[in-house]
Amino acid sequence: MDNAIFRFAKPINEPVKSYAPGTAEKIALKQMLGQLSSEQWDIPLIIGGKEIRTGDTGKVVMPHNHKHVLATYHKAGPKEVQMAIDAAVKAQKEWSDLPWVERASVMMRIAELISTKYRYAVNASVMLGQSKNPMQAEIDAPCELIDFLRFSAFYAGQIYADQPYSDTGILNRMEYRALEGFVFTLTPFNFTSIASNLNLAPAMMGNTAVWKPSTTAIYSNYILMKIFHEAGLPDGVVNFIPGQGSVIGKVVTQSPDFAGFHFTGSTGTFNTLWRAIGENLGTYKSYPRIVGETGGKNFIFVHASAPAEDVATAIVRGAFEYQGQKCSAASRAYIPSCLWANVKERVGAMLQSIRMGDVTDFTNFVNAVIDEPSFDNIMDYINYAKQSPDATVLFGGNGDKTEGYYIEPTVIVTTDPAFKTMSEEIFGPVITIYVYDESQYEETLALCDRTSPYGLTGSIFARDRYAIDKAFKLLRYSAGNFYINDKPTGAVIAQQPFGGSRASGTNDKAGGPLNLVRWTNPRTIKETYVSPTHYGYPFLGEK
Repeated sequence: MDNAIFRFAKPINEPVKSYAPGTAEKIALKQMLGQLSSEQWDIPLIIGGKEIRTGDTGKVVMPHNHKHVLATYHKAGPKEVQMAIDAAVKAQKEWSDLPWVERASVMMRIAELISTKYRYAVNASVMLGQSKNPMQAEIDAPCELIDFLRFSAFYAGQIYADQPYSDTGILNRMEYRALEGFVFTLTPFNFTSIASNLNLAPAMMGNTAVWKPSTTAIYSNYILMKIFHEAGLPDGVVNFIPGQGSVIGKVVTQSPDFAGFHFTGSTGTFNTLWRAIGENLGTYKSYPRIVGETGGKNFIFVHASAPAEDVATAIVRGAFEYQGQKCSAASRAYIPSCLWANVKERVGAMLQSIRMGDVTDFTNFVNAVIDEPSFDNIMDYINYAKQSPDATVLFGGNGDKTEGYYIEPTVIVTTDPAFKTMSEEIFGPVITIYVYDESQYEETLALCDRTSPYGLTGSIFARDRYAIDKAFKLLRYSAGNFYINDKPTGAVIAQQPFGGSRASGTNDKAGGPLNLVRWTNPRTIKETYVSPTHYGYPFLGEK
């Protein structure tokens, strides 16, 4: 019997490779890109460890070259969804009964395989299937994916070690049970690391998952399933069922064994699923845990004391890295009139030098947006601004979907602080700027706070410490991740646990222990060493 009390050492974040000219990693990644580009996969469902092909198929294409088919994938119908639920429920007892160190060891092995053997395959799959440049792919998967796994093992040890105080004559313990049933995971296209974590954070705590991956991220997500299997994740712990969200969601939310929902995606989809869960509350064995990170309308707020060069760099990186397709991407900015000319000139100079194109050309900073519906939606916002008397498209504003879904980095300036592109989430390479009178700093901070329904990320740029403190207080609920003199993107696991509230989600902080605790169902245990033998208490004695 293994009775060791084990704690994993605190990890360090996975080092990010540069892919600079002449480096070994650049050569290796280029080779892997060539290899994967020459293949065409057939991607099945994976239920209880078995590959299932339904014959109802779709295509996976490169967003930057949509005529290039990477894979054919099979779609789940109601029957396969129920099979996945049954497989997850069947696997749950044995997996949750496994000592937590054994579960953590599987997670650590997955991390090590991705760090070494599969690093370039994972990176290349993200580049080709989700149109990320090598740096954006690297910081997502492998690096953030690895960090999620290693820090989850470390935080799980802290959680399990957190035990209640025992008074004289009694022993108090806390058992962190898994949830009673399965967790439904609905994952996004933009971060492969998030797709992994939405499944493996609950699994770390003894849960099993039914996983509906984003249609536009199936390629890299399928590689993850293969790695999970090689690392020894037992069959049925994670069940992979691509398909139509409405079909899968209906079956899942009507199951008595539905115990949790782990989500990253749009606010609308999250609200729809939450309503469906509410309508079926009487069906479930217990109240489901609902954890979601949704939309954002993230801001850069600039004080008159801020350096223009710093602000311009934050705008370009924050708004246009990965084509603005990050939950945290900067999509609105408030700039004082005294700095505007300088900031505008610097942003324009940077955008003039930026190249856009295929991910396999490492000189391209900007690549394609994810698919045609996204392209059309983003261009609708840009065209709206072009036609409005309250806005001017200052830089960019053009798109072309002939070969790939390419949209230029676009900067809109508006005179209306409540303009459509200042308040609605666009999820593309578009930022809208409102120029304010520097004497109206506090009033404009209040404007920033109330313009958008979201509360995900935001930043303040200033050298004046009193101005920073004022923004910190007035924007207290405007952002769950708040940045001082930095762009509002790029949260690092264990350094800046991520999440927001308002219409941005439940703020359960992925990348930290708070999220893991949500996937436990604690049981308090009290043991009395010597039991009382009489009902009476001292107060019953004579006066």
